[in-house]
Amino acid sequence: MTTPTDRYPLDAPSPYPAAEIARAWERERPGTPTDSIEIVTPLWRLAKLFADDRRRLLTELGIDPATLDLLSVLRRSGPPYELSTRELTRRTLVTAGAISQRVGRAEQAGLVVRRTEGNGSRAVFVTLTEAGHELVERTVDQVLTRESELVASLAPGDRALLAGRLQKLLDDVQQKLAPPADQPE
Repeated sequence: MTTPTDRYPLDAPSPYPAAEIARAWERERPGTPTDSIEIVTPLWRLAKLFADDRRRLLTELGIDPATLDLLSVLRRSGPPYELSTRELTRRTLVTAGAISQRVGRAEQAGLVVRRTEGNGSRAVFVTLTEAGHELVERTVDQVLTRESELVASLAPGDRALLAGRLQKLLDDVQQKLAPPADQPE
């Protein structure tokens, strides 16, 4: 028997309105800052809903999120759809070990090929194969069409405004949470 793991806050989106949660905390803990609740709670809920929907779609399409991420980064790089493993690590924001595993699985599936420069360099380059290109084209179209449907209730101007504000918030939070830069000795 397996024990369920606590995946809070991504275990299940709550229908309980964020404004009610904020008001309840204001009532129970006067003076506690609650202004973030009506922003963070819907973001968590949306992240859960979008992630679950994408996971379902990718399962139907027969591709896992990590492989799609790898193939997408290569596809977006433009012809010849080739990047070094170092550049893949930078663009995917995962570790070099994770990239190595992703590339290995994709290579076994015939979606990418790996090569070295052959001049004594340890650099490894990864290239999208024809099968990988076909899979990413088909998958990305379906994923982006589905996500476009999910946000279609927002007018184009509202989408642009929301995208800009979310990017501003993301940039600010990333800056606040970034580890301190190394100080010169």
